[in-house]
Amino acid sequence: MTEAYVALEGGHVLEGRGRASGTARGELVFTTAYTGYEESLTDPSYEEQVLTFSYPLIGNYGVREERFESDRVHPRAVLAKELTEDVAEWLESEDVPAVDHIDTRDVVTDIRDGGAMKCGIAVGEDVTEEDALAELEQCKAMSDHTDIGAQVSVDEPVVHGEDNDGETVALIDCGAKGSIVDSLIERDATVHVFPYNATVDDVAAVEPDVLFISNGPGDPVNFEQAITLVEEFVEDTPVAGICLGQQIVAEALGGSTEKMDFGHRGVNQPVLDLESGQVVMTTQNHGYTVAEPGEHLEVTQINVNDDTPEGIDGVEYDVITRQYHPEANPGPEDTLDFFDDVLAMASGRADSRAVPADD
Repeated sequence: MTEAYVALEGGHVLEGRGRASGTARGELVFTTAYTGYEESLTDPSYEEQVLTFSYPLIGNYGVREERFESDRVHPRAVLAKELTEDVAEWLESEDVPAVDHIDTRDVVTDIRDGGAMKCGIAVGEDVTEEDALAELEQCKAMSDHTDIGAQVSVDEPVVHGEDNDGETVALIDCGAKGSIVDSLIERDATVHVFPYNATVDDVAAVEPDVLFISNGPGDPVNFEQAITLVEEFVEDTPVAGICLGQQIVAEALGGSTEKMDFGHRGVNQPVLDLESGQVVMTTQNHGYTVAEPGEHLEVTQINVNDDTPEGIDGVEYDVITRQYHPEANPGPEDTLDFFDDVLAMASGRADSRAVPADD
C-alpha cells in the first residue's frame, strides 16, 4: 500500500491509503456535498485548500468532463473515506495528491471544533511523517495568499455569447465557475470575462450594462483592483456579485468582511429571504463572510443556521449580490432566478438611460 500521511496544525499526523502520489499543503476544509464531486474538485474557490469529503464514497458515478467548472482540479490535495478508481486515476493525472481510508468523521469534527486549519500531505512509496510535517511547516494562512487571483483568473479578456442580443455583462474573473458564465449566456447576455486585475479603462471600453464580480478563493481584501472597479462603476452601472463577489462589493461600499471558523461548503445550506419569509436550499463554498454591510447596502437574506448575510441589495445604488451559488452545479436550483433579477436590473437601468431628459 502506498504510504500517505496528513499532518494537521497542532502536530497530529493521520495515516491513510495513498491513491494519488505527491506532496501538498493548504488550508484543510470539508464539504458536506454528497454529489457533485466533479464540480467541487474543479471549482476555483478551492485553490490553496485541501478538500475533505464528508460523504463516505466519492466517485460512484464516474468522471465526466462536461460537468467540470474549470479546466483543472483546484484543491491542493483530497481526503476521503473511500475514492473510486475513476476519481483516484483522475487526481493522479492532475498531479493532485489523494488519500483515503481516513476517518473523515473525525476530520470534520476537528475542523468544526477548531476551525479550518493548515495541513501538509505526503503520499508515495517512500514518504514519511516528516515529509508531511515539512509541508505543514511551509503552509501559509489563506489571508497571506495576497495574489491568489493570479492563480485562477483568465490572463486576457474573453468574450462569450457574442451573437446574443441581451445585456452586456463585464464579469470580473476572480475564480469564476463556468456555470456562472453559462447561466448568463442562456439568458441572451454577452459576457466579457476580464482578469481579476482589469483596469477601469479596460472594463469601460465595453460599455457594460452590469459589472459582475465572480466567486473565487481567498481573502476579499486582497482583491484590491476588483474593489476599485466596484467603487468606480457603482454610481453609474448596476453591480452584481456571487460569493467572493458579495464580499468584494461590501468592502468597496463601506462594509467589512471576516474569516469564518470553518465556512459553508455543501449543497444544503438553508437561506431565509427576510422580505418574503421563504426559505430556499442553496449551494455554498466560502470561508469568509460579510461582517457589516455598511450604510450603502442592506442585508436581505440570511443563513438559517448562523444568521450570516446571504443576500445584499443596494440602498441607493443598483446592487444585488448573493453569498451562495445561484447557478448550483452541483446542488438545488431554487435560486436560478437571481440571474434574471441581475439582467432585469441592468435592463431597467439601460432603459432609464435611454429616456431623454426633460427640457
